Amino acid sequence: MFTSKTEVDVRYAETDQMGIVYHANYLVWMEIGRTKLIEDLGFSYASMEEQGVLSPVIDLNVEYKKPLKYGQKASIHTWVQEYTGVKVVYGYEMYTPAGELAIRAVSSHVCVKKDTFRPINIKKTFPDWDAAYKNALRSEG
Repeated sequence: MFTSKTEVDVRYAETDQMGIVYHANYLVWMEIGRTKLIEDLGFSYASMEEQGVLSPVIDLNVEYKKPLKYGQKASIHTWVQEYTGVKVVYGYEMYTPAGELAIRAVSSHVCVKKDTFRPINIKKTFPDWDAAYKNALRSEG
């Protein structure tokens, strides 16, 4: 499956009293990875929102393995792990500069109409995204 890669600098404000990244900041970095993946597939989440569609998180699981610390770069790897035409499950791994796995995570999303929060069928509403997600599951990279 296609994997998008990006890096973020660990800033001092993102760390806790122990000097390691505060656990909730990984969720922000997951969003950075997810946005990068969508861009790498040729789309824009902002354009989806402009069309009145949102993609809320409906489930989240994060396994914390090794801490990241101030001054390091976190390497974020993101991919489409599962896609049904309605629900998208994104997979994430983040690595320390030494290449050690810092976290492994998955987040599940559905697309909903902004005004009603009723789910939509991605396959019907965004056929180009549907094709790209299916292709990302099949391709290497």
